[in-house]
Amino acid sequence: MAERNILLIEPGYKNKYPPLGLMKIAQYHGPRGKGDRVRFIKGEDPSVLGLAWDRVYITSLFTFEFSKIAAAIDFALKVTNGDADRIFVGGIAASLMPDAFTAVPRWRGIRFIQGLLDKPPAVSLQLDAFSEELYADDTNSTPIEDLIPDYSILDHVQYRYPVHDAYFAYASRGCIRKCSFCGVPKLEGDQRDTDSITAIVKGIDALYGPKKDLVLMDNNIVASPRFREIIAEIRDLGFVRNAKFSYGRTVPVQRRVDFNQGIDARILCRDRGFLKELATICTKPLRIAFDHLGLREAYEQAIRFAHEVGLTEMSNYMLYNFHDSPADLFQRMRLNVALNEELGIRIWSFPMRYQPTDQPDRRYVGERWRRYQLRSMQIILQATHGVVSGDPIFFKRAFGDDVQQFEDLLLRPHHYIFNRDWYEKLKGKAEFCQYTAQAASLTPSERTELLRLLSSCDPREFALLPSQTDNQRLRAILRFYRPLSKRLEREIWTARSRAMKQPAPEAAATVPDDERVEDAGLNDEELTVKTHTRRTAATPQPASAIL
Repeated sequence: MAERNILLIEPGYKNKYPPLGLMKIAQYHGPRGKGDRVRFIKGEDPSVLGLAWDRVYITSLFTFEFSKIAAAIDFALKVTNGDADRIFVGGIAASLMPDAFTAVPRWRGIRFIQGLLDKPPAVSLQLDAFSEELYADDTNSTPIEDLIPDYSILDHVQYRYPVHDAYFAYASRGCIRKCSFCGVPKLEGDQRDTDSITAIVKGIDALYGPKKDLVLMDNNIVASPRFREIIAEIRDLGFVRNAKFSYGRTVPVQRRVDFNQGIDARILCRDRGFLKELATICTKPLRIAFDHLGLREAYEQAIRFAHEVGLTEMSNYMLYNFHDSPADLFQRMRLNVALNEELGIRIWSFPMRYQPTDQPDRRYVGERWRRYQLRSMQIILQATHGVVSGDPIFFKRAFGDDVQQFEDLLLRPHHYIFNRDWYEKLKGKAEFCQYTAQAASLTPSERTELLRLLSSCDPREFALLPSQTDNQRLRAILRFYRPLSKRLEREIWTARSRAMKQPAPEAAATVPDDERVEDAGLNDEELTVKTHTRRTAATPQPASAIL
C-alpha cells in the first residue's frame, strides 16, 4: 500500500452537481485503488496547509469562473510550497481554453489535462516514467474515467450540492451535432456509446448504498443507436414510471430520471416512439433544448408528442445572446405559455446567456443584444430565480405581453425594474408615468442611440451621459437613469420590505433546486447593478417585491 497523501480541490464557485471527475480520481487513489490517503476540499481551506501532499488535483467547470479556478491553482502552489510538478488541473475550463492557463508564468510546470481520463492512468495524467513519478508505471489498468465515483469524499466538505442523492452516469459520450456555441465537440468528440450503466449503478449500490435518482449526463441520448436498450436497462434498474424510493426513509419518495443536458427536439419530433419510451420511466422533468426560433416547429411537435404520451412536466433550456435577438427570445418564451394554456401542461423555461467557450468572464455581448439589455434581463431573472413560469399572468407581469412590451421593459431604468411596485403603484408612479411618456415619444433611431449610450459605461457613470449627446430628447430622458440617492433607496427598501409580506405569485419557488439548471448567470458581477444598500440586485428577492 502506497499511503501517499492526495489532495483534491474544487474551486469555490457554486455548482449543482458534485465533481464527478474528482470522485473518480478519489476511487483511483483511495482504499480500493492505490491505497493512498485522500482529502477533498472546496475552495481554499487553510487546514490542509503545513501537510506534505504528494499530489494535488484541481477540477474546473465553467470558463467564466476563471478567477475562482485561478485562486484554487494559486492555493495549490501554496500547499505544495511551489512544487508545480505535483499539481494537475483538468475539467471543462482547462480543456476548452488550455492556452489561457499555460500562458500564466507562475503556473509553469503544472499539468493542464485536456479531455477525458479515458486512457490508462499514467497516459491520461501525462506521467513521466524517466523521472520516476508516482504511478508512472501504471500503463495498463482501468482508465480513471471508467471507475465508480467515490461518494465518500463528499462528506469531507460542508458544501451541499443540490443534487447528491443520485447515481451519476453516462450511457453515451460526445454528440452528433457540431453546434458552434457548444464545447462538447472539443471536450468529448463524436458520439459513441459507453459501457452498460447497470455496472455503475450496481457498483455504487455495493460501495455507497442505493441512491434515489438517476442522473444521466449524456449530451444527446436519443441520438444513440442503443436508445431503446438504454431505456430498457433503466427500467430493469427499477426506475419505472411512478417508481418510489424508500431506502433508509420512513416515507417513500418519488424517484427521478433526469437527462440533465437536455434531449434533442429535432430527433424527438420525427417519431413519437422516442417519447413513448421516455414515458415508461420516471423522467422528471423532460428537458428539451430550444436554442433558437428556427427550432420552433421541431420543438412544438416534440412537446405535443410528450403530451400525448402523458409527460406533462417539462423544462427547457433557452440559449440567448448568441445569434438571436430579444424578440427571438420573447417569442420562444411566449410559445411555452401558449402550449401550457392549450395542453394543460407545465413547461418551465431556463434562459441561459451564451458565453464563448474560450472566454474567462461573462462580458460577451451578442451581435443583436446590448449590454444594457443583458443587465435588464438579469434583473428580471433574479426576481424569478432564473425560471420563466408558464403561468400567463406571471409571465405577462415579468416579461410583458408582446415583443414591444418586452423590449420596452429591457430599456427601462434598472431601478424601475427592480422596484416595480414602487414605481407602478406607489410614490414613484408620477415619475414613472413621466418616463413612459417620454420613452413612447422616441423614434426608433433615438431608442437605438439611447441603448448605445446606456451600454457604453458602468451604471454609476450614467449621470455623465447627457453630455455625450446633442439630442435634447435623449438628454431629457437620461435623467431618469441616474442612480438613486441613498435616502430614496432606504425609502423604497422600507416599502419593498412591507411588500415582501404579501403572497407572491406563482414563481420559481415551486421548482425544486435539483431540477434547476447548473448556471443561469444570475450572479454575474460584471452585469449586476449595485445599490448602496446592504443588498444588491444579485441577492434573490421574493417575486412580489420586484415583480
